[in-house]
Amino acid sequence: MTEVDDAMVEAIRLAKVALSSNDVPVGAVVLDSSGTIVGRGRNERELTGDPTAHAEVLALRDAATAHGNWNLSGHTLVVTLEPCVMCAGAILSSRISRVVFGAWDDKAGAAGSVLDVLRTRTLPGRVDEVSGGVRADECAALLTEFFDQLRD
Repeated sequence: MTEVDDAMVEAIRLAKVALSSNDVPVGAVVLDSSGTIVGRGRNERELTGDPTAHAEVLALRDAATAHGNWNLSGHTLVVTLEPCVMCAGAILSSRISRVVFGAWDDKAGAAGSVLDVLRTRTLPGRVDEVSGGVRADECAALLTEFFDQLRD
């Protein structure tokens, strides 16, 4: 397995923790330039009542604390679901260099499906590399399980 695949396995584990807490099952990790996980997050909106408590935002906060700086240039964000517009803005603000995600979000995705905020040339800064579809079926299955439970 590659470091990104290992990181996605950890993000999926975090997504399962979110699922057990009745939050949308999304998990995220941040890797430093050597491939070491330096930040972790999972959706915690239901847990905390905080509308900004998305997995990506929490992982970025955790990584910035570990790094001692908000500028995460050279770092990689690995997340189970394509980032939304809010998270894309946080990614750009943190100067993350690479984003890897699992499932595409055809309703709110901002990394290529609905919008492509991460690579828009008119914004100040953009992500160098964006890759989607890593373990997509596994990531999407968690989301399907969650939303099926809501409908029951």
